[in-house]
Amino acid sequence: MAEPLLALKDVEARYGPVAALHGVSLNVDEGEIVAVLGANGAGKTTTLRAISGLVRRSGEITFAGKRISRSAPESVARLGIAHVPEGRGTLSELSVRENLRLGAYVRRDRSGVADDEERVFAHFPWLEDRRDQEAGTLSGGEQQMLALARALMLRPRLVLLDEPSLGLAPIVVDEIFRIVRELNEREGLTVLVVEQNANIALAASSRAYVLEVGKVALEGSSDELREHESIRRSYLGY
Repeated sequence: MAEPLLALKDVEARYGPVAALHGVSLNVDEGEIVAVLGANGAGKTTTLRAISGLVRRSGEITFAGKRISRSAPESVARLGIAHVPEGRGTLSELSVRENLRLGAYVRRDRSGVADDEERVFAHFPWLEDRRDQEAGTLSGGEQQMLALARALMLRPRLVLLDEPSLGLAPIVVDEIFRIVRELNEREGLTVLVVEQNANIALAASSRAYVLEVGKVALEGSSDELREHESIRRSYLGY
């Protein structure tokens, strides 16, 4: 059996004296979309930050067989892990194109970067028309799509997607997840998505984990969790 692309084992994380994760273990196989569900404060965002090296953590994190538990954020990015943070994180005073180029900051293959810019424009055709527009003038949904497009400029093996639906209209959320599924199906992109909208996360993913107060409370296939009584009551509303 092949090793998972990403594996967390007994990962703990803290902000100063406050512990946020208490021994989280999860796996993501190459080519999967895996969802992490949970209420506010459950540790979902911290899990992604621990993978990216943005928070103090302990335990074991491996990516493509390489231990990254102590790697700095830039080193993690160079391995092919792109992090789309909660709240978009676009640089509002820079143009759309400048934001895209920042996504490729660790790459040295200029011709490849230019090719990937065209590839991104194929997925997000409206971006090409607005390539010189300041990112801060885009709508919230457009900024979220720009943040995802910028992550793709890294040419990642894994995208960490944090609350992509936050504050967006349902039609925009549907379009974002349609693009994520398309990237997964056509290009084999692996995605670990943190999301409070359990309905859309379970529809897009093959497997899911549910966090409660910094621990994994449930895990299983998305179909199984969709039928789980506590998931239905707490997250799906039926």
